[in-house]
Amino acid sequence: MVYSDVYIRMNVIKAARFLFVALFFLAAFVFLIPISVDAATMSRPFEISGWIPYWRTATGTADALAHLDTFTEVNPFTYSMKSDGTIFDNGDTLSEPWLALRTQAATKNIRYIPTIMWSDREAMHSLLSKQSTRVALAKSIAALVHENGFDGIDIDFENKKAETRDYFSTFLKGLKMRLGEKWLMCTIESRTPLLDRYWGATPPPDAGMYANDLKAINQYCDRVRIMTYDQQSIDGKLREEAHARGEVYGPVADTAWVEKSITMMSEEISKNKLMIGVPTYGYGYDVTAYANNEYIYDILFTFNPGYAYPIAASLGLAPHRGSHGELYFTYLANATTTSASATTTPSEPTPPLAGNSASAAASMIAQANNTNMSFRLLDWPDAESIRQKAELAKKLGVRGISIFKIDGGEDPNMWNVLAPYVVAQAPAVSFTRTLILGSRGADVRSLQVILNSDTRTRIAVSGLGSSGNETELFGSMTLRAVQKFQELHGIAKRGNAGFGRVGPATRATLNQLQTR
Repeated sequence: MVYSDVYIRMNVIKAARFLFVALFFLAAFVFLIPISVDAATMSRPFEISGWIPYWRTATGTADALAHLDTFTEVNPFTYSMKSDGTIFDNGDTLSEPWLALRTQAATKNIRYIPTIMWSDREAMHSLLSKQSTRVALAKSIAALVHENGFDGIDIDFENKKAETRDYFSTFLKGLKMRLGEKWLMCTIESRTPLLDRYWGATPPPDAGMYANDLKAINQYCDRVRIMTYDQQSIDGKLREEAHARGEVYGPVADTAWVEKSITMMSEEISKNKLMIGVPTYGYGYDVTAYANNEYIYDILFTFNPGYAYPIAASLGLAPHRGSHGELYFTYLANATTTSASATTTPSEPTPPLAGNSASAAASMIAQANNTNMSFRLLDWPDAESIRQKAELAKKLGVRGISIFKIDGGEDPNMWNVLAPYVVAQAPAVSFTRTLILGSRGADVRSLQVILNSDTRTRIAVSGLGSSGNETELFGSMTLRAVQKFQELHGIAKRGNAGFGRVGPATRATLNQLQTR
């Protein structure tokens, strides 16, 4: 039988259409296969850093040395600024025992990055607002890093004025340029959603005027550590909810508050750079209870966990874990220690009282008599609290946690709860082949993870392709994200031959980013 050319062409077209439809549905099926969060985050190792305070040099360095394998970075908390713009070394950082810590850190490839802390807002604004003194400061800090062979510097400039914002950003830009390949770490204050901060009240007009430009900080800093501690009364919503349950509420860092803050700040700071600040110390309060579960808190002191347990034991109290994830107990300031009764035998010890018994009693008395009553509150994070923060960091997909402080006074079980997160660290993925629209493979998923770590290049906000839902297919959304990445890093732009193609230059930048 002889077929016409037209007939043959028609059947070829039909076959091509059938093949296209089949391939389309096959691609859709593969794209819909769920990818686990763990697989999606393999190319981004979990990091743990820790500050070692100069006021506990001996115990802090000994503690860090004993557990050095836990860390990816250690931060001697030693330098501060004088009002004239000169750097002051509080901890004699260039002598022992710091030198021993630095040597051991180098052998284990652990970053050794000292902190410079400054909180004099008037002096800070005066210096940073003038180009000559701002440039001089950047030069002196860069010289400190280069001349002493530090791996970088941690800038912890707190309590800045809102009008210092742009000057601080310009300072970071100049410092980053002068540091070259050295690391620029930035430690900044946390933020709380305004409606939660001013719960039950109207936020003042200047409530959203912040002293940190998060987009600029994201651009110039290799890591951004958020000081998610010293919470106190900053979240009015969480406090009112706790009071409504009849709980006292004096956390150093409520896990729910930390999650709010990090979620809010990750809108402008790459998750690949974000570190959650984790406290190891507690607060002592004098608390006055009023009717209707109202409490007034006055901070008396900070303490390490070892201070609290003997007091609880002497009073026959069992510390209580609050809804905020930390331990606490309450007691009367003039309470005396408990003693066993005449009928108590060693085999029948007196059961401890509930840790919140004093606050509950004070609240009942205040309510019944329409009066007030005061008591003491000790609240502190233990190893379990720290584990919750590490889990939160994994849940939110941020880079890791930064512990303040390492000085021998933290809950000693902390090292055990951190061990699984150290073991879970994985090496970065090396991009070695060209990736284009239609490419498939594990390296495509790793590419998507990196793109999603920055809000400016993320593939999708939710659903397939979003953070935690990365796939092995290089689709149109990945193409657009790659193009944004290339424009952001000055690799290529629209009209260039390699625009949207993961070629040598783009791969080099991706590989370099994973070392940061």
